[in-house]
Amino acid sequence: MPLARTARTPRPPRTAVSLAALAVAAVLAATACAPQSSGNSSSGKDEKSGTLRVWLFQEVNNKPKQQVVDETVAAFRKAHKGTEVDVEYIPVETRAQRIKAAFNDPKSAPDVIEYGNTDTAGYVKDGGLADVTQDFTGWSESKDTDPTAKQSVTVDGRIYGAPYFVGVRALYYRTDIFKDLGLEVPRTQAELIATAKRIRAAKPDLYGLAVGGAYTYGAMPFIWSHGGELAQGKGGSYSSTIDGAAAQKGIEAYTSLFGDDNCPAAKCAGMGGNDTVTAFASGKAAMAIGGDFSHQAIEAGKVKGAYAVVPLPGLKSGDTAPAFAGGNNLGVLKSTTHRTLAVDLMKRLASKKTQSELFDAMGFLPTFSDVREQVAAKEPFVKPFVRTLAAGAKFVPASPAWAGIDSSLVLPTMFQQVISGKKDVAAASEEAAKKMNDAFSSAG
Repeated sequence: MPLARTARTPRPPRTAVSLAALAVAAVLAATACAPQSSGNSSSGKDEKSGTLRVWLFQEVNNKPKQQVVDETVAAFRKAHKGTEVDVEYIPVETRAQRIKAAFNDPKSAPDVIEYGNTDTAGYVKDGGLADVTQDFTGWSESKDTDPTAKQSVTVDGRIYGAPYFVGVRALYYRTDIFKDLGLEVPRTQAELIATAKRIRAAKPDLYGLAVGGAYTYGAMPFIWSHGGELAQGKGGSYSSTIDGAAAQKGIEAYTSLFGDDNCPAAKCAGMGGNDTVTAFASGKAAMAIGGDFSHQAIEAGKVKGAYAVVPLPGLKSGDTAPAFAGGNNLGVLKSTTHRTLAVDLMKRLASKKTQSELFDAMGFLPTFSDVREQVAAKEPFVKPFVRTLAAGAKFVPASPAWAGIDSSLVLPTMFQQVISGKKDVAAASEEAAKKMNDAFSSAG
């Protein structure tokens, strides 16, 4: 979905800065609309000149992004005589209403939009996005798209956009505290949990590992590393598996970190991802699960120069726990009257060249595997996140129901029920599964 942003301060050209923080927002429900095949817009027109309208998300510091976009647009206009491009930067907070209205009023709708990657299925169901399967697969650069990023623009085997950037989480840890206590960097999930509790015992003023009962994307790696899944199926036939035996083991592992021996439930049960990163940056935690997009906030905190990052460990030594691959995509609206031009502009905005420039300007992590390797060579802080993606990141169910599941806090409620002792893992996960299945059924 569209993503909440954190403040950024741009560095000089060719230097990376922070990534946008990813926070999923709710998509408004709409009646189902069958996807159309690639090649035609619902307008029935494909004009080769005129003005294209583009909606991109407004960043806290938007100027670096705008400069990159302006250069891309200038090249597009040079290649297409008689074309103009009107780029509008829309607030993330109100984008759901605006995009919904655009789907319902083609005359006021843009031709190309930026959207959060968990929004894809909902927007396809709303009938708003054009099927660009043939355009994407025929694009020479698409072969290097990260598989998980490609999955985020795919619904029932059809492609509805181009990945724009990706965000992923890894383990931040305090090098000074580890040295002081003679600790080794955890190589397994069991070692991670034990190390967190050892730190808390030695330094009771610190959280060993800052965790949050409302930190869905920090908890998911524990579920996935145990072989659990959120749901199975596709399209309108998803069924929750959060109450499966493997998923329950992951829930148990994550919730074991809430208590006086690591992160007290009274303080940590209500914490979200930003809260855990803030705890680490302010020196109140020895470890935290944070994103590449958390880098600037931590650099600006008290722990600057005294931390390092490694992939979050899995169950076996050398394994990386699967991480959620968040990020944004670009798509063409089905109602466009300039389909060919809109697709070309989408490709240019999502190209390797533009993504590399956006990394330099904004810190957005590219969705192309080869470009990510290039930026990791330039910026060492990126390497653990690139390794995490290379190990195999995962995505949420490609269902229009996911937005409602997320916004109604189904998973945080489940974690908090276990943390508080109100329900055991089995009962809490069964209740969560029922809520998820109700949502999947109502989504059609």
